[in-house]
Amino acid sequence: MRGRRIVMRTRLVPPLVLLAAGLLLVGAGACERTPATGTDRREVRVAAAADLKFALDEVAAEFTARNADIQVTVTYGSSGTLYAQLTQEAPFDLFLSADIDYPRKLIEQGRAAKESEFLYAVGHLVVWVPNASGIDLDRLGLKAVTDPSVRKVALANPKTAPYGRAAEAALKSQGVYDAVKDKLVFGENVAQTAQFAESGAADVGLIALSLAMAPAMKGKGRYWLVPLDAYPRLEQGGVILTGARDAEAAQSFRAFLMGPDGRAVLKRYGFTGAGE
Repeated sequence: MRGRRIVMRTRLVPPLVLLAAGLLLVGAGACERTPATGTDRREVRVAAAADLKFALDEVAAEFTARNADIQVTVTYGSSGTLYAQLTQEAPFDLFLSADIDYPRKLIEQGRAAKESEFLYAVGHLVVWVPNASGIDLDRLGLKAVTDPSVRKVALANPKTAPYGRAAEAALKSQGVYDAVKDKLVFGENVAQTAQFAESGAADVGLIALSLAMAPAMKGKGRYWLVPLDAYPRLEQGGVILTGARDAEAAQSFRAFLMGPDGRAVLKRYGFTGAGE
């Protein structure tokens, strides 16, 4: 699939409506003039996995509140699609992937420095159904996808989205993939998958815990945590990209994300530490 390309700035993006946002950032200059003070403002351009949407918005808001001279601009999308853009030198400074393998490939290609690699979290997969669903999710767990009432099961595209690969692997490991393969509908990324489930376009969604816990979905549905041994571990990591226009600002944002305040936000959205 090819997504519609739009510009996203974290503090302006509304919930769920733009969760499946376009993947190309049409960036402004590294510095911009602020009308209030007339001073130069620095910028960190972040390419981030879609499961980070709400958590990273909060982290960015806290960071900019403490670093008024640095603007954080984020584009969300599937890690695989963002990676493909980065191999073509898309204009980003920091890459936050839902699969550490993508940043490591960029290091191998000389697009990022080895010493800039970091693991920021482990992601978790859940089965999500709307509150109106009659499915006994607590009893059925992942087998809820085989319930006779289910016509469509949403998951992210396994070709480009780590959560899509995790969902596909979980369905296969639990022996239900063949029973539901004709019911599968694919979001371009896990955020669009969540939108499918929340809007009723799908009866069940296999999505990131971080999105199930987000304000836009919390209270609208129920979720069941898929056991970690049912799919490959979602080690999420990032790199600072070679040629970053303001490497120092990117390093500052990375440090904040990895520090106690950033980790507290990630934990609130269901992410666990890489060592946990």
